[in-house]
Amino acid sequence: MARITVEDCLRQVESRFSLVVLGAKRAKMLIKGATPLVYTDNKFIVNALREIAAGKVTYEYEDEGKGKGKGVGAETPRVRLVEKEERRAKEDAD
Repeated sequence: MARITVEDCLRQVESRFSLVVLGAKRAKMLIKGATPLVYTDNKFIVNALREIAAGKVTYEYEDEGKGKGKGVGAETPRVRLVEKEERRAKEDAD
């Protein structure tokens, strides 16, 4: 399988920062036992990057009212990881 590049992933996200956050969150989910959306024999972070490059996962900003708790960082928008199937189902329901 060909190497995954940052440029492949940047086609799916807004910035390198977004890519790092999204990749880290997805890799943590895979480590905790989430079902991979792209099947490979690679490490979790590489698999997460392959999913991002394939457009299988993305992110969306949560409303302020949905964020966890109050205090430090409560004013900043929270990012939620969204699998493409989940987003499609949400759009169909609306």
